[in-house]
Amino acid sequence: MADALRILVVDDSALYRQLVKNVLRDCAGVEVVGVAKSGEEALQLVGELAPDLLTLDVRMPGMDGIEVLRELRRRRSPAKALMLSSLTAAGAKVTTDALLEGAFDFILKPSSADAAANRRTLHDALAEKIEALRCSGGARTSRAKASRGDAELIQPSDRFEAVLIGTSTGGPIALREVLPAFPEDFPLPVLVVQHMPAQYTHSLAERLNETSPLEVVEACDGMTLEAGWAYIAPGGRHMKVLRRAGKPILQITDEPQENGCRPAVDVLFRSAALVFGGKVIAVIMTGMGRDGVEGCRLLKQQGAFVIAEHADTCVVYGMPKAVIDERLADSVVPLDRIATNVVRRVKRRR
Repeated sequence: MADALRILVVDDSALYRQLVKNVLRDCAGVEVVGVAKSGEEALQLVGELAPDLLTLDVRMPGMDGIEVLRELRRRRSPAKALMLSSLTAAGAKVTTDALLEGAFDFILKPSSADAAANRRTLHDALAEKIEALRCSGGARTSRAKASRGDAELIQPSDRFEAVLIGTSTGGPIALREVLPAFPEDFPLPVLVVQHMPAQYTHSLAERLNETSPLEVVEACDGMTLEAGWAYIAPGGRHMKVLRRAGKPILQITDEPQENGCRPAVDVLFRSAALVFGGKVIAVIMTGMGRDGVEGCRLLKQQGAFVIAEHADTCVVYGMPKAVIDERLADSVVPLDRIATNVVRRVKRRR
């Protein structure tokens, strides 16, 4: 199959290997080139078959998914990994570890009693992630012509009160690079929306907190914003900011999805515009879709400064591209310069 995405299915369950293989047959533009029942066999087949993508079970006896990822990185293999995870506390923790080890993304193993419904759910999830991978692979030939420098287009507010970050696919590993680069005495709160389901953001916040000078926590309803803290929106719920007794606090809600997401970047950014006006720095990093565009537009109208991650460092150049294409980005910078860019601007304006 010419130009098909070559996929290796890795799972210790024979039943699930067959299910994934059958579902992938119904996905356009893919070819299942092999199956593996263990991490050791997966690595052997990666060398023999050179797949583009592994659907990789997180928890396997012997060499688990995390160890496979580390070995792929050690070998500098170009193969990407899409983790298949169970929706449990243990599954969430190990999946978060996998994302921080460089997995492309993850999907939840459907667990309905309805086998047909499970197949449809798995098909839709795989098709979405495969399309994202396909777009990321071809993006470098069609990415926006944006300088890696800091082309400022508007005059931002004289003083910032918060930093807002929105990200999706590839976000955990991007956050692992960005948040630790902030200084311990950073004078503003940092509010983060990472597209994730419930349970996963708690372990993500814990892992990020281990390496960041900032105090990184999963946000809770009613929290008061503090300088030097980073608040991760809880998975499956929206995060807003509002003022109570003159102080900015967080509100966690179960309102409907926006842009197919909950939490949604636009929900946070829109609320921040009401509370802070233009006195924020908004950062849009790697991810699928257009979430954050309208929030950035509203913030820009009030004088906020908007940073978009440069195409060359995005896992998926979707969300930043949408912001750049709408001419909403004041600065387009690679991932390793985002934090220093933010810190420099905050110090300049204080």
